[in-house]
Amino acid sequence: MGLFDKLKNIVIKKSVEEKESLETYDKGLEKTRDEFVSKLSLLGVKYTKVNDSYFDELEEILIMADIGVNTVYKFLDRLKERVKKENIVDTKYLNEVIVDELFIIYVNNESISAKINESVSGPTVILMVGVNGVGKTTTIAKLAYKYQNMGKKVMMIGADTFRAGAVEQLQLWSEKIGCAFYGKSNTDPSGVIFDGLTKAIEGNADYVFIDTAGRLQNKENLMRELEKMNKVIGRIIPGAPHETLLVVDATTGQNGILQAEAFKSITNITGIVLTKLDGTAKGGIVLAIKESVGIPVKFIGLGEKMTDLKTFDIESYIYGLFKDMI
Repeated sequence: MGLFDKLKNIVIKKSVEEKESLETYDKGLEKTRDEFVSKLSLLGVKYTKVNDSYFDELEEILIMADIGVNTVYKFLDRLKERVKKENIVDTKYLNEVIVDELFIIYVNNESISAKINESVSGPTVILMVGVNGVGKTTTIAKLAYKYQNMGKKVMMIGADTFRAGAVEQLQLWSEKIGCAFYGKSNTDPSGVIFDGLTKAIEGNADYVFIDTAGRLQNKENLMRELEKMNKVIGRIIPGAPHETLLVVDATTGQNGILQAEAFKSITNITGIVLTKLDGTAKGGIVLAIKESVGIPVKFIGLGEKMTDLKTFDIESYIYGLFKDMI
């Protein structure tokens, strides 16, 4: 059974809720699909036989989709090897192999899970990091909304004491969602976290999402600040933070990958949240960022609605990207 048939079977077996999530993937990846898949289809029309010119143009299409140069080269090496091994001559047989190899590139023989690392006892603490303007505060609100709708007791802590209005913005979100909040402006962020976590424990919170400042231009200061935060969090709740999620704006393309590399060098990032994926035709960044920094994508933003932040699922992503070819 080929990958296309496997994906069809997976879609058929999904529950109603999972199919609704798949529809969000479908809609959110529309721009990438229209741009990327249409070019791939035209390439198959232009070249009916596999040759060097076909591979040259395929390389350009993949790079333009923001899959990343190194990932593209690795992918093309694998693809050429399979073409030779399976003696593929006609390009019409290549589409499924291309999709298959993109899937393999992401998974890379690893057991990949987008599940949040849960606390054994006490609140699960999730530290959110990322530069200003990537949608970090909105992402925290969407995550809080997601877990609260699952029946969990949620608290948000506003520890971005640097950006004007950041704490107040998060507080407004907490009021809209109806979840607990703690935050203070113009003070030491680690002190805010200490007080906030103390209240979270007292209030028996299940999940705590912490907003932080994104001053990447001063890496040393940010590193010291994050180190201090981690020490304070771990002192109050041993083993915390249970996740440190980096929020990246998908529309920034390769710049987003540079941000991921920079943050990885200064703190322990456990997962990526890609926002605004619906606003770009370069959805290949999902593959590139995993390949470049070795950190799995845990959530993706596929629209403006509160429910449009989805737990990342590689099968739904591949389906949403290539559904017109399946």
